[in-house]
Amino acid sequence: MITVATIPARTGIGLKPQHYQEILRDRPGFGFFEVHAENYMGAGGPPHHYLEAVRKDYPLSLHGVALSIGGESPLNRDHLARLKALLERYDCGLFSEHLAWSTHEDAYLDDLLPVPYTGKTLQRVCDHVNETQDFLGRQMLLENPSTYVQFEESTMTEIDFISQIATRTGCGLLLDVNNVFVTCKNHNMDPNAYIDAFPVEHVGEIHLAGHDERRDDTGAPLLIDAHGSPVVNRVWKLYERAISRVGPVPTLIERDANVPPLADLLAEAARADRVLDAERQRRNSHAVAAE
Repeated sequence: MITVATIPARTGIGLKPQHYQEILRDRPGFGFFEVHAENYMGAGGPPHHYLEAVRKDYPLSLHGVALSIGGESPLNRDHLARLKALLERYDCGLFSEHLAWSTHEDAYLDDLLPVPYTGKTLQRVCDHVNETQDFLGRQMLLENPSTYVQFEESTMTEIDFISQIATRTGCGLLLDVNNVFVTCKNHNMDPNAYIDAFPVEHVGEIHLAGHDERRDDTGAPLLIDAHGSPVVNRVWKLYERAISRVGPVPTLIERDANVPPLADLLAEAARADRVLDAERQRRNSHAVAAE
C-alpha cells in the first residue's frame, strides 16, 4: 500500500467556487487546498476546469463525506472507483473520511451520523477501512466525529475505539479539534483530557472550524458543528495543546457555510501557521539543548 505524504506541514483552506478567480489571480501563499470529493465527481465542466488550474500551484487534500465507513451496508464500489479516479487525476497528497454513517439501503442521508462504540461496530469499521485502503492503494485518514448523543450500548470510549481502528488497519487519523470541543462540551467531558489521551502518533492532519451554540429541548446548551463561523478562542487554545503533542502537521481551516471573503480565511490560516511555527521553534530549541 502506498502512503502518500506530499502536503506540507502548513495551513490550508477549503477551495470554494466564490474564491476561484481571486486565487488564480493573486496566487496567495499558503500550504494547500482541501476539496470535498463529492463536489468533483463529474467528468468535467467548470469545477474541474478551476481545480486543474489551482492544482498547478497548490497541493490538494481530498476529503470525503459520503463513503459511510460506519454504515452496516457494504461500501459502494462505484463510489470508491470515483474516489480513486480523483485521487489519481489530481495526485492528492491526503485522503480523509469520517467515522460516521450516511446511507441506508440505496438512500444517501444528508448527515453524518454516529456509531455505537462496540466490538461489532469496531470490526465493521475496520473491515470498511481495510477495504477502502486496499481499493485505493493508499492510506486514508479517519476523522473523529462531533456527536450530540451517546449510545447506552457502547462498551468503550471514543478514543479507545479510534485507537483500535488505527492500530488494526494502519490508517491515519484526522484530528478535528472543533469536533473534540463540540463533543466534549455536549457530553460534559474535558476537551483537554481528550487531547491528552488522543493517539497522536497516527495523526496526519488537523481540522479547525467554528460551531453554533444552541439549546436542546430541555434548555441545556448544545454545540453544533456548523462550519459557518470563525474558529473561537477556546478552540484555538485546544489547537495549541494538540500541536504541542502532535507536532507540526497539515492544518485546515474549514468553512462550508456563510463563506467569508478569502482574506478572512487567509487571516485564520496565518494564525494557525504561527502556532505551527512556534512549535517548530520550541522543538528545535529542545533539540539544540539536548546536543
